[in-house]
Amino acid sequence: ETEPLTSKKDVSDCSKGEDCKENGLLVRNPKSALRLVEDGNKVHPSQGDKGEAAQISNGYSGVQSSVPCSGEQQLMELEDRETWSKKIDFLLSVIGYAVDLGNVWRFPYICYQNGGGAFLIPYTIMAIFGGIPLFYMELALGQYHRNGCISIWRKICPIFKGIGFAICIIDLYVASYYNTIMAWAFYYLISSFTAELPWTSCTNPWNTGNCTNYFSKDNVSWSLHSISPAEEFYTRQVLQVHRSDGLDDLGGISWQLTLCLLLIFTIVYFSIWKGVKTSGKVVWVTATFPYIILFVLLVRGATLPGAWRGVLYYLKPDWQKLLATEVWVDAAAQIFFSLGPGFGVLLAYASYNKFHNNCYQDALVTSTVNCLTSFVSGFVIFTVLGYMAEMRNEDVSEVAKDAGPSLLFITYAEAIANMPASTFFAIIFFLMLLTLGLDSTFAGLEGVITGVLDEFPHVWGKRRELFVLGLTIVCFLGSLATLTFGGAYVVKLFEEYATGPAVLTVVFLEAVAVSWFYGITQFCNDVKEMLGSAPGWYWRVCWVAISPLFLLFVTCSFLSNPPELRLFDYDYPYWTTVVGYCIGTSSIIFIPIYMVYRLVVTPGTLKERILKSITPETATEIPFGDIRMNAV
Repeated sequence: ETEPLTSKKDVSDCSKGEDCKENGLLVRNPKSALRLVEDGNKVHPSQGDKGEAAQISNGYSGVQSSVPCSGEQQLMELEDRETWSKKIDFLLSVIGYAVDLGNVWRFPYICYQNGGGAFLIPYTIMAIFGGIPLFYMELALGQYHRNGCISIWRKICPIFKGIGFAICIIDLYVASYYNTIMAWAFYYLISSFTAELPWTSCTNPWNTGNCTNYFSKDNVSWSLHSISPAEEFYTRQVLQVHRSDGLDDLGGISWQLTLCLLLIFTIVYFSIWKGVKTSGKVVWVTATFPYIILFVLLVRGATLPGAWRGVLYYLKPDWQKLLATEVWVDAAAQIFFSLGPGFGVLLAYASYNKFHNNCYQDALVTSTVNCLTSFVSGFVIFTVLGYMAEMRNEDVSEVAKDAGPSLLFITYAEAIANMPASTFFAIIFFLMLLTLGLDSTFAGLEGVITGVLDEFPHVWGKRRELFVLGLTIVCFLGSLATLTFGGAYVVKLFEEYATGPAVLTVVFLEAVAVSWFYGITQFCNDVKEMLGSAPGWYWRVCWVAISPLFLLFVTCSFLSNPPELRLFDYDYPYWTTVVGYCIGTSSIIFIPIYMVYRLVVTPGTLKERILKSITPETATEIPFGDIRMNAV
């Protein structure tokens, strides 16, 4: 491996089992280091390479596939791969991906539902032993192997390549409903450019006789059947759910929401069509703007009458809750879905890093920022809920019973509408929701784009703009069901079933494949090559045992006790649960299908097929001075 770059050795000499050089890269022919013994039981180093073979062993016996010395496609891919313009572009992109709408509505709701301040204990434990190790693992894998979620498995454990296809399907499902929530926020944003916000009065065409505005100057009594103008604006004007009978009769498509979604996908397309060079600049706005707005809203909320009641309700610990299993399940699920491993995004973003970038530091910084953002968002929400309780003369628990998007689009929107300078605060709030969602959409689609382009470079390598256009059109068409009058019911179904258990299964298999098949020793050596030091025992124990058990625990808890879905006054029938599981299974089914396909097309006996299928078939080039060496 010390062959000078000026050597004139002909490429054809590679066939003799020697090393070759091409395009300024030194490529090791694995045949010179490993040769297959006829009985298929052992792999012996050749006489002169015993030391090298010992160093590159990945901890298991296997049949080493040969790497063609021409290596043109792989070497071109390595040389031409773009990188982030600046380190801060990468950090902002990862933070923008991890910090999304769920940080603003899901964490505060789950926190007060599961014991307030006491919930922070299981949340922190699950983050330390489950979420952050998986987050770090994906960043390290992507940065070392420099591939997307599909082709990376050729370098890790080829039989698990179906994981990459499953990830792409899951990302498409997420894009089909997540952007619809942003379309709702965009509709609110447009509606906010008025002197009087439309969800403050009961005199609009969409209002009913039950509409009760308790913020009016008249003495109004709040009855059991009273509905706030904000709720009627959300359900009857934006969603128009009263025109649908449920999932079996979704009704027509809302043309207003369709136009909003079309504009959002247009923004998304022109932000990511050129790659991370352009999206890395856009996130300077979309990732930082929400923090400015959160600070403004926090200060405003803290000055409202009754704010202290909301904060007290948010943080008051209920230690008895820690004895309930569902609290720990919720903590594990929240930290997992908040950090977001398993969607191919961290692999894709890290693959554009420089080889020696400190991804360990990045993992700690971005995951800490994400968790702190969730915690601070709780204060932003609950100071306003305390104000609402004060105005209604009710307990905070009565005001805070809305969950999910309703917490933002009904409760918080109503509170903003009754503040001084309500138009200004409404505009910046819904702009914040848009920017929170946009960079998460950038990331999700980039996971698919990088995965497909790396897997099929000869087809799409030079046609990125065309592929991104086709992908956004597919996502837009896939979102049409969520744009109907009953679209909110579809969004809820997809959110609960299409992604949750599927992503948990994907990351569980990913952790097992890396730790047990690729080998924890080999993976730690990879990290050492990048950072100069190997991960300690804590990380090894987490990757090998704790994190997989953490995922198995959450998955089994979900499957054993599936949520009973209810939205507004609609109870989901039993058949929707079956449909939900079918949608979730439609993505992870690619994993066993590819395993069977791999074993069928691989030549040899069954034992040889299995060994070949769990042995890395493609080498990873690593930088060494001014050249790149081939790591087998």
